[in-house]
Amino acid sequence: MNVPYASRPTVYSNNGIVCSTSPLAASAGIKVLADGGNAFDAALATAAVEAITVPGMCGFGGEVFAIFYDAKTGKTHGLTSTGMAPKQATPEYYTSRGYTEMPGVGPLAASPPGELAAYEYFNTNYGTMPLADLLQPAIKYAEEGHPITPRAARVFEGAKDKLAQFPSSAKVFLKPDGSLYGEGEMFKNVDLANTLKIVAEKGIDAFYNGEIAEKIVAEFQAAGGIMDRESLANHKVEVYEPIETEYRGYTVAENRPPSQGMILLEMLNIIEGFNLSDYEHLSPEAIHLMIEAKKRVFADRNEYLADPHTEDIPLDTLISKDFADSRRDTIDLSKASVEVGPGPVIAEGTDTSYFCVIDKEGNALSFIHSLYNGFGSGFVAEGTGIVFNNRQQGFRLEEGHPNTVQPGKRPMHTLNAYIVLKDNKPFIISGTPGADFQPQGNLQIITSIIDYGLGAQEAVDAPRWYSIPGSHPPTVNDPFEVQVEPRMPESVTDNLQGKGHTITWGQEGISHGIVQLICVNPETGVYAGASDPRGDGHASAL
Repeated sequence: MNVPYASRPTVYSNNGIVCSTSPLAASAGIKVLADGGNAFDAALATAAVEAITVPGMCGFGGEVFAIFYDAKTGKTHGLTSTGMAPKQATPEYYTSRGYTEMPGVGPLAASPPGELAAYEYFNTNYGTMPLADLLQPAIKYAEEGHPITPRAARVFEGAKDKLAQFPSSAKVFLKPDGSLYGEGEMFKNVDLANTLKIVAEKGIDAFYNGEIAEKIVAEFQAAGGIMDRESLANHKVEVYEPIETEYRGYTVAENRPPSQGMILLEMLNIIEGFNLSDYEHLSPEAIHLMIEAKKRVFADRNEYLADPHTEDIPLDTLISKDFADSRRDTIDLSKASVEVGPGPVIAEGTDTSYFCVIDKEGNALSFIHSLYNGFGSGFVAEGTGIVFNNRQQGFRLEEGHPNTVQPGKRPMHTLNAYIVLKDNKPFIISGTPGADFQPQGNLQIITSIIDYGLGAQEAVDAPRWYSIPGSHPPTVNDPFEVQVEPRMPESVTDNLQGKGHTITWGQEGISHGIVQLICVNPETGVYAGASDPRGDGHASAL
């Protein structure tokens, strides 16, 4: 099965690469590098333009997780910027209003956004250019307009009914007659341009504790939401040492909870006990092992993952080699598991956008930001142009669960970014949107490169599988099935079915992520960039 998959050439550079799902965002980031900015400067320009050009996937009403490498210190850090539930967010509040699960649409679904707070942290601590200058490309595209890309048009189409529910949202994202913006048509968001001009002039504090915050809260309250000034003003960016594991001599760095990054590490620990080189790339035997590892780590995530500021999580145990050994022992090499429960431990004390950047000094960012579902909650705070996330849907209402909603708590997150290091320097900077697909896609990329030696674009282009269910509360107890892309060989799926896996065929590029990838050659220092053809973007090099 050693078939090379590459739809486009790998991009090479030794000065810098930006890989984004938005061509305009990649171009904005690479221009910053060309103008003398560093990777952190480029990342902010890229993120801001993505928030304009792929508005259904990310935005200033969303949140950020990142893993980043500081070349000056040789240190790798993690960043989490996601909001805490407002003071009225309790199970009793939602159940008294007739909810049996957390709402996914409207102002009650939104968490306080963390996007701009993350910008401020990077700009203050690592940037070399004024944030106001880095926001200018985004302001231009919001004010003057930009053409809708093919995938962005599909996200618009999928969210039409959601957006139409709210006049403030329909006014921004639908045409005056209620029809959709289509591929190649110009779209602008003048209200958002004006909001960003205020941020550029007065700073991020205007958003969290000034005139923009006042406007946001007033519009939420008028629409029946519970977003309050306190939850905006008290937003904190969390920066930390990432959680890590060793995989075949490489160090994999991931985000800490409430991110689900821990389960990528747990999957790698389980897979490390098998010699994947005994099997060909995309062989049914290798895929079977990965699917079975996925089933086990998702059971562990659904049982234990929550906000560590409010719940005790047995994190060290879950990402330990010993725990992986016990989980690996339950895998049958020839038969698919039908039911999988969490591993016993002793407790200690659908839309997103991803991009990656590296500069000539070796500074690197793995950056993921999201509204959660397409266009998030669907709710725009009138006059701001900002559509807000629906991350509150990640909470549960049942009492006693680690992820039960409560004031000041952050929901369990599907968002995660990663960097693989060799000898304490970046080797792979990569990630993907895709909710529960994210750790599964990241596993497929890492093993394709480390275990099978695929090139950057080959690894990105190879057919993918996606095991469901995942973490969405209404579906967690559904029967297992494996969704595969149309290019997956039938000989592989026939063999998997023989092992007891239920196979369904999914549309390529919808459920199977949009990977952006940079690899660094440890011997030559040359960068290799790849952008997923399942999206609209590209790898831009300096």
